[in-house]
Amino acid sequence: MLQAITITSEDILHQVKLSCKIPSVIEEIVTRKIIASAAAEAGIKVEIEELQKAADNIRLMNKLESADDTWAWLQKHGFSLDDFEELVCISIISNKLVAHLFADQIEPYFFEHQLDYVGVLMYEVVLDDEDLAMELFYALQEGEMSFPEVAHQYIQDKELRRIGGYRGIVRRQELKPEISAAVFAAKPPQVLKPIVTSSGVHLILVDEIIQPRLDNQLRSKIFLDLFSEWSKQQIEQVEYLFAVDLHGM
Repeated sequence: MLQAITITSEDILHQVKLSCKIPSVIEEIVTRKIIASAAAEAGIKVEIEELQKAADNIRLMNKLESADDTWAWLQKHGFSLDDFEELVCISIISNKLVAHLFADQIEPYFFEHQLDYVGVLMYEVVLDDEDLAMELFYALQEGEMSFPEVAHQYIQDKELRRIGGYRGIVRRQELKPEISAAVFAAKPPQVLKPIVTSSGVHLILVDEIIQPRLDNQLRSKIFLDLFSEWSKQQIEQVEYLFAVDLHGM
């Protein structure tokens, strides 16, 4: 058995290649360079106070409560202090660039795409047998069974069974089109007639339709949606060359 293993930079890059992660890593690199270029063009800079606050937030998110915790985390990720400062700067610059590009677009975008952010509070049981799903549907309609009883009896996943098939608040975009159409046409509380998809037969209780409100959480999501779309457009327009011969590795 090997007593010690030496891992080189070439080993790491080769493992990234073998893990089929090269495309996603390349996209992240290109995105970072695009952000840096756009931020420089916009005159975006990082102040010392911002750097300290963002560094504290990163330590808080990673539960780095002491200097020893921080050093251990840096070593685990192969970071030097300069690397950590670069990570913090990228975070700040990205957030500032997002605000610079899209601050005036949030409300118009929200009103234009308001239907996409409508949510539903729902419970769901997915079955393999359409005939069984219909039997359960009629049993629910007649009051012979309750939805929690159906969930407890027919959901295989232990945790999902424990919460009665509760899906939480689900956005329109997160549902299959055939399910979305039925769900948002419902009059809560309503059990929907079983819906067949490639995933199985869905027995759904629509508990509440939740109209969107432009709060801070939704603002953040819209910022991310707009930034993601912008990033994709920028990547499509840029040309890049490899400085490493990936095929020769």
